[in-house]
Amino acid sequence: MRRVICVFLPTWPTDLWRRRHGAPPPGEPLVAAAQDGPRRVVGAVDRAAHRLGLRPGLALAQAQAMVPGLTVIQADPEGDAAALRRLAAWCLRYAPLVAPDPPDGIWIDVAGAAHLHGGEAALLASLRRRLGRAGYRVRAALADTPGAAWAAARCLGPEIVLPPGGQRDALLALPLRALRLDRDIVSGLAQLGIARVGQLLEQPSGPLRRRFGEAPARRLAEALGHAPEPLATLAPPVEHSVRLAFAEPIGAPETLARVAGRLTGMLADDLTRHGLGVRRLDLVFRRVDGLDQAVSVGTARPSRDPTHLARLLSERLATIDPGHGIDEARLAAPRVERLEARQLAAVGEEPDPDTMAELVDRLVLRLGPGRVFRKSPVESEWPERAVRRVAALSPATGVTWPADLPRPGRLLPAPEPVAVLAALPDAPPSAFTWRGTRRRVARADGPERIFGEWWLSDDEVSATRDYYRVEDETGARYWLFRDSLTRDGARWWLHGLGEA
Repeated sequence: MRRVICVFLPTWPTDLWRRRHGAPPPGEPLVAAAQDGPRRVVGAVDRAAHRLGLRPGLALAQAQAMVPGLTVIQADPEGDAAALRRLAAWCLRYAPLVAPDPPDGIWIDVAGAAHLHGGEAALLASLRRRLGRAGYRVRAALADTPGAAWAAARCLGPEIVLPPGGQRDALLALPLRALRLDRDIVSGLAQLGIARVGQLLEQPSGPLRRRFGEAPARRLAEALGHAPEPLATLAPPVEHSVRLAFAEPIGAPETLARVAGRLTGMLADDLTRHGLGVRRLDLVFRRVDGLDQAVSVGTARPSRDPTHLARLLSERLATIDPGHGIDEARLAAPRVERLEARQLAAVGEEPDPDTMAELVDRLVLRLGPGRVFRKSPVESEWPERAVRRVAALSPATGVTWPADLPRPGRLLPAPEPVAVLAALPDAPPSAFTWRGTRRRVARADGPERIFGEWWLSDDEVSATRDYYRVEDETGARYWLFRDSLTRDGARWWLHGLGEA
């Protein structure tokens, strides 16, 4: 299934000027002047100018009269288009299918690539965040079709993810301009009482075609996914890539898998000559109708094993829609790292491939990048700070947990309050109630006192915790602690279950 992001840059010309020249400050209005025949008009406005009522098409003299001291720059459509193309090329880090949408947009087909970035919502948020940090005002939406994504980005919100198949419901209430129709067509339809996409959908297509041509029906069909809309995608500047062209269109799943295997073998030979391994692979299929279909996979470590890489790609081929057939396939390695030759086995020994890296790659592909990790020690006294998630194959840091300090097998995400019965304020508990269940303590060991990390926060200068390992009558073990004494007594918390 196709999934397309539309990136909308509503103030692209002025944002680009500010990024290059650092002036004027963001709070001061800025407009770009353009030539409209003999008239000088406003070609683009920034956010501050828009709030003051300035709009593209307004006479420049009128705009200067409305806003004294207005900063005016000369519009540069060709320069803006070239910069948009460069920004689109930068977006190739997210997916292999990217197309600029002049004058102020970019399309990114993320089907088969979103899993590398934690999913669609995470990818969209990362894209907006990074472009925002660069100084660009950004609205972005993700949908099944370029047309629906374009409409959602401009009419629904700054960050929208439409569910698969949800474009119809999202479009019905939107104005006709959401279909990328010419102003004359929108005005003509408005005179007939058709102002919304839903109203257009209810009209018979014949009379509309005779009066307004093919544009309304075509744009509506493209937005709803009833007609294909090819994108003029950029060719990524990848040094290591291979391609195959087919005399007859292909489309069977087993044929696509064989093609993936053949391409990975060809690419592996090229990578071996250069002493490189891949960290990301992009496989792009070109359909006979002009639509591109792509899948992307990543590896935990550099690899050029064609069997392993072909297996990873085959896991993603189910997302490919061959349509009426595929006439070309291209495999590219946009991210590579040095991978020197090494001896896999001594004479008489069995080879020892890096099976752990291959296992991690397959798990990440199936479960997602955020779900495959390992725990790494951190130098901290407080248990909840003494561990962090790291990549599954990240190198050891040299930090270890003390072997002489017993710790529970499972640490809760956050300590949970418990009601405790103790003979003395500083004695081990004889019973406690947790999550509505009372447990009688049969054995207890402790306390182990842990002091607050005063160098991190003033609130921890006098903080202490007294930890106890306790066992109830059923043999279940718990890790409890009592924090600093107050006028109301001590508070007790459950922090872990079981024992290491």
